[in-house]
Amino acid sequence: MALNIQHLENEIIDQYLYDENPTRPWIIGFSGGKDSTMLLQLVWNALNKIDPILQTRKIYIVCNDTLVENPRIVKFISKTLIKIQKAAVDYNFPIIVEQTAPKLEDSFWVRLIGLGYPAPNKFYRWCTERLKINPTTRLITEKISENGEAIILLGTRSDESANRAASIKRHEVKGQRLRKHPLPNAYVYTPIKDVTTNELWQYLNQVPPPWGGTHKELVTLYRNANSGDCPLVIDDTTPSCGNSRFGCWVCTVVNKDKSMEGLIDNGEEWMQPLADIRNFLIETRDNPEIYREQRRRNGEIKEGTWGPYKFETRVEILKRILKAQKIIQETEGIELITHQEMVLIQYHWFRDCFFKIKVSDIYNSIFKTQIDMSKQEEKFKQESELLKESCKQEPKDVELIQDLLALQKTKTLMIRKRGLQSDIDNRLNQFIEELKNPVYMN
Repeated sequence: MALNIQHLENEIIDQYLYDENPTRPWIIGFSGGKDSTMLLQLVWNALNKIDPILQTRKIYIVCNDTLVENPRIVKFISKTLIKIQKAAVDYNFPIIVEQTAPKLEDSFWVRLIGLGYPAPNKFYRWCTERLKINPTTRLITEKISENGEAIILLGTRSDESANRAASIKRHEVKGQRLRKHPLPNAYVYTPIKDVTTNELWQYLNQVPPPWGGTHKELVTLYRNANSGDCPLVIDDTTPSCGNSRFGCWVCTVVNKDKSMEGLIDNGEEWMQPLADIRNFLIETRDNPEIYREQRRRNGEIKEGTWGPYKFETRVEILKRILKAQKIIQETEGIELITHQEMVLIQYHWFRDCFFKIKVSDIYNSIFKTQIDMSKQEEKFKQESELLKESCKQEPKDVELIQDLLALQKTKTLMIRKRGLQSDIDNRLNQFIEELKNPVYMN
């Protein structure tokens, strides 16, 4: 093998043992794809060569779930993470597996169906920050707070693309392994940045995963999808993971999801309803005059700009998701949208004065169930009407109070009140800034 694996492992060992700050943890961005798999394997095998008494630095393996990831990949990653955590215990390694996810109020469906956010495009990628950057940033910030500093290990490689190579070159410091990350007291380490794609596949084909099993399923996934993995996103310079990369199945930033099309063509026919929903989202994105309101949320009507989705559009998207979920759950056991998301969606519909059609009615009609949300729905409705009546003199206050109520309801739905005060403070600060410099969704 032309690639000098021994050299890479020795560098990792050197960085682990002789770091100027031996207490700062390592955070490995793991997507389950080829690049992050090679990175983790190298770190694992390097750690295995270090005397157990010197294995004092904690290593967090962080995997982000946007809740709209390609379900086929989610299954594979879930199995892999279970193997990794079990093997880490068996090896007695200081390795901890962590999974991040967006807050309920930031989930894709709550934003798109509940609030009417339009399907993202390359100019308005509202999803990346909420689904990827923020959840991972919260975890990294937490580890920095606990330890003072942290090192983030990424499987980025110059050979992946010209843009990736330029980015690595732009941020690296000659003669140093670490570079500063935009987050305070965080550093980035990219051990495989100079590994070529051919060398990477040669390594994975010859060296089995130390946590058990083989790379056969990983190789098959890439072969069937003609794809690449979606790296851990820790800032807004990372490109979209659509096109030929494993990423969110709802991604509309690109016109074609080649990975999903490849999987369907190679026997994963159950994913066709997902592809159909994604195509409908593209249709809603490309035809705003049909699917979106002319009036923006600030009440403004301006030629050439559009507001949120019409209520009819939100209802149609929810119906399509639930119909697809009914089919897929029977064969694959996959949930596309959670009950918690649907409760919050209903709350937002009432906020926008949509009372005619209820989420529970749509769900019951498709799943032939008798879920009764009438008490919650009536409470939401009364709350919305009372709030608007009480704020006649200060209509701008309605949205602020509704946002604060939504935060409280989100914490209740998640059965987690911790952090509520901080979220409320942040929303109040945001509201004050909006009053100074109003910015509205186009």
